Amino acid sequence: MFEGFETARIDVGEASVFVRFGGSGPPVVLLHGHPRTSATWHRVAPLLVRAGHTVVCPDLRGYGRSRGPRFTADHAGYSKRAVAGDVVAVMRHLGHRRFALAGHDRGGAVALRLTLDHPEAVSRVAFADCLPLTEHLSRITAEFATQWWHWFFFAQPDIPERVITVDPVAWYHGDPEVMGRENYDEWRRATSDPEVVRAMLEDYRAGLTVDRRHEEADRAAGARIACPTLVLWSLRDDLEDLYGDPRAIWRRWATDVRGHGIDSGHHVAEEAPEELASALTDFLRPDRDGLGERAR
Repeated sequence: MFEGFETARIDVGEASVFVRFGGSGPPVVLLHGHPRTSATWHRVAPLLVRAGHTVVCPDLRGYGRSRGPRFTADHAGYSKRAVAGDVVAVMRHLGHRRFALAGHDRGGAVALRLTLDHPEAVSRVAFADCLPLTEHLSRITAEFATQWWHWFFFAQPDIPERVITVDPVAWYHGDPEVMGRENYDEWRRATSDPEVVRAMLEDYRAGLTVDRRHEEADRAAGARIACPTLVLWSLRDDLEDLYGDPRAIWRRWATDVRGHGIDSGHHVAEEAPEELASALTDFLRPDRDGLGERAR
């Protein structure tokens, strides 16, 4: 995986971030979701390098080979604000003060927080298979609770750790044929580590507490994303089924929203890498700000 890329472990204060980076040209950061690592981008990252970008793929705080602070009752050490700060620090360490950003799933929540907290750092942002956390929570239905029950299970103290660590491979359902063998092996090592499992649960616990409060404060203050925003969703996932056109919801948060669906299941970087890379490459071209009606 990641032929020609370098790896590093970067100390950003209270966290140590494992990162892959390669290529040259305008930088773009790819943020993975749960329960993946940066290896989920192994088919997309080389395509973006080929298109002329520097590509940076970190493991989010506590995921994969990144490590965060001790766990606390308020979950603040694993808040999206804390993780977004990691990404900014990593990029500055690598020499990039401004960059494009793409986040999938839980990585999308980090991308939102980073863009709102550090607007000067983000030139463009792409969200894949995600909405702001509060938009999900304000639309809870029986269908949402049935399909996304894990959000509320993960938020319980102690019980999820005890259940998941009995057989993490069975719990997380990885498929080496779909994921690619090296990606699968890395994912399996990570999800078999009880410390990683606990950190991933802290991500969800923060989501329902401190992250929710941060987003509610943003809405009350009228905060909006000013940079160009791309919204992508997997047509064989449930986001559109639950909410309709995700772009309509993201327009409550961003001024310039474009995007479309991709024929894929949820883990789009693994299942439809060419389509995802093509959408990102097109969006990252500076001359694409005047896109036509399809993209709007």
